[in-house]
Amino acid sequence: MTTLHITVGDREQTRQDALQFVQDVEAEDLDDRDGKATLQFGTYDDFVDSLTPLRLKLIRAIAEKAPESMREAARLVERDVSDVHSDLKQLEVLGILTLEAGGPSGAIQPIVPFDRIEVHIDYPLIDNGDADSAPASA
Repeated sequence: MTTLHITVGDREQTRQDALQFVQDVEAEDLDDRDGKATLQFGTYDDFVDSLTPLRLKLIRAIAEKAPESMREAARLVERDVSDVHSDLKQLEVLGILTLEAGGPSGAIQPIVPFDRIEVHIDYPLIDNGDADSAPASA
């Protein structure tokens, strides 16, 4: 199973993970990293702006039904093709899915390479003076 780990606001942990990854690369000690991929959002606002309920529904539909085109993906979620196209492009930039040429009649096929998404939100309730861990506005 391949899991996308999404973290929100925990910049120090992401920094430590990145340093560990670099050390593993330098030591040539990479395995398949237990099927882990990580996406970091600096603030809660960034997270909810990027992963709206409509986009999450689209991701799930693509993962479950494997549509062969953007148009078919739009039909699955009963949305306008241009809106879905825009969402797919944004999700591709985030690394949540890929858009591959070669579908029917040269259509672009959206592919979600994950079986699961796990979200960790670090939301401190008390300001400890550390700018990196300051809570986002709700």
